Amino acid sequence: MSDHTNPLIADLRAHGGQASGGMFKGRPMIILTTTGARTGKPRIAALVYSRDGDRYVIAASKGGAPTHPAWYHNILANPRVTAEIDGETFPARATIADEPTERRRLYDNHIATHTGLDFAGYEKKTTRVIPVIVLEREAAAAA
Repeated sequence: MSDHTNPLIADLRAHGGQASGGMFKGRPMIILTTTGARTGKPRIAALVYSRDGDRYVIAASKGGAPTHPAWYHNILANPRVTAEIDGETFPARATIADEPTERRRLYDNHIATHTGLDFAGYEKKTTRVIPVIVLEREAAAAA
């Protein structure tokens, strides 16, 4: 995790999944735990999300960088993830929205949800198609 991510994750966990300040205050946030594609170790990222019914939607924008974020590669290797939202932790399955019309609809909703963040601009900064990922809850494993 980066120097920026560690304090944000600590803040989210201390405040029931809500950022207490900064640019993420008041935004829907997810702490996403993936399994490292190469290492097999847990990897944690803090991201904004939007909703599509009961599904959670995240975008692998990486601020419009020319490469995908590491967590996206982890999802490709292992789509089972753990999500922490509003202080609740649950298993989820990640699916890449690869049908172009559906991907566009979900990304446009993500842009509309996060006014003030530049998701529309991120598309203009890069030549890659920014992946949109849908997270759906899985039933918790029986204890």
